[in-house]
Amino acid sequence: MIKSKRESFLRNVIVLAVPVALQSMLQASFGVVDQVMIGQLGGVEVAAVGLAGKFTSIFNVVVSAVGAVAGIMISQYIGQKNAAETRRSIIFNLRVCLILAALFTLIGAMAPRQIMSLYIDDAAAAEAAGRYLFIVSGTFFPTAVITILSTHLRCIEKAALPLYAGIASAAVNTGLNWILIFGNLGAPALGVTGAALATLISQLVYLLFILVMYLKYRERVKNTAAAPFAWGQYLSMLLPLLVSEFMWVLGENVYAGIYGHLGTNASAAMTLTNPVQSLAIGALCGLSQAAAILIGKRLGDGDRENAYRESKKLLLYGLLGSVLLSVVIFCISPLYVCVFKEDADVRELTVQILTAYAAVMPFKVLNMIIGSGILRSGGKTTYVMVIDLMGTWVFGVPLGLLTAFVLHWPIPLVYFTLSLEECVRFAVSLVVFKRRRWMNRLKA
Repeated sequence: MIKSKRESFLRNVIVLAVPVALQSMLQASFGVVDQVMIGQLGGVEVAAVGLAGKFTSIFNVVVSAVGAVAGIMISQYIGQKNAAETRRSIIFNLRVCLILAALFTLIGAMAPRQIMSLYIDDAAAAEAAGRYLFIVSGTFFPTAVITILSTHLRCIEKAALPLYAGIASAAVNTGLNWILIFGNLGAPALGVTGAALATLISQLVYLLFILVMYLKYRERVKNTAAAPFAWGQYLSMLLPLLVSEFMWVLGENVYAGIYGHLGTNASAAMTLTNPVQSLAIGALCGLSQAAAILIGKRLGDGDRENAYRESKKLLLYGLLGSVLLSVVIFCISPLYVCVFKEDADVRELTVQILTAYAAVMPFKVLNMIIGSGILRSGGKTTYVMVIDLMGTWVFGVPLGLLTAFVLHWPIPLVYFTLSLEECVRFAVSLVVFKRRRWMNRLKA
């Protein structure tokens, strides 16, 4: 009987984690394809795409915070078998995401060049990044809808459906990149602008597929008199996550500014590492999603002991997977940089940064699982906010500024030193996890 339960849990983890991981890696492949193809044009274009991605990441992270709250609510209400609250959670969080999309679209479309000039001193790179951002701002509305509908599909154990949509979108993105960046099949060679258009069109394709799948598999619930919306409970989950995610991504943007002011070569090298980092994290991010959903359902059902036991198993899976991937990254990084037509200095810096990344990656993965999955599943997101703020702003940012502008260390050492904040965050998270105060059942 015990063996059967273990097999059932592992099967549930695989059903949830594998499609999410594959989907995340496909999303990361957007960046890989863009970087490989843009990399044929030169360092300025590589830096431009990477820096524009830093701004769009602010929107993605903020919307993902709302998606995380939606996931907490949906999974717990499914565990409570409360279909009406599940439906209301979807609709309400979708409205919040659309409001955020409108705000970021306005900012990105109105002042793209000015925003990019905050990241880098190179005028040519800032101009190219501004053109890219102006077009990519059109992806914010589709991303908002995709985030919430995909969350619901995963919570009802249809995690493979967003994967299928991602496959179609990735295929479109790859083909359009080849056509629009280089001017193949009679199209004009648009360079960075072509990469942005390919990203926009592929995201619209993604949205279309998600909408079709959601409408087919959604649970139809009769309109009934609902209890008053628990604003206090909702805001106590959302606001700490918004603060946490926004301040974290703001910290990442400060890091990008540090790298950008260390020179165009340093910025280009960091940009070249982004696809590898995204693919590696994407390969294991499914464990975080599985943790949020499976542990959330356990807590919704009131099963605290199994929630705690299964959380430890998920952390073990993450540790084993991340160590294996770290070894792979260390071995393949010299081969990876050969794909790009960059100067030898940029390629050497890229290998060194990837080596530093491989060293800290297990802590990044464990923080993702315990912070973005386990500790959030009970809805007490204030714990996560405090841990993230401490790691990024008490340790990471000060160390980055010190090593870059006071000690004048090279970028690989700057990156490795500020990344040590991951170790601090994991140590604190582990203490919070063992105390079990995060284990909470939401009220309807």
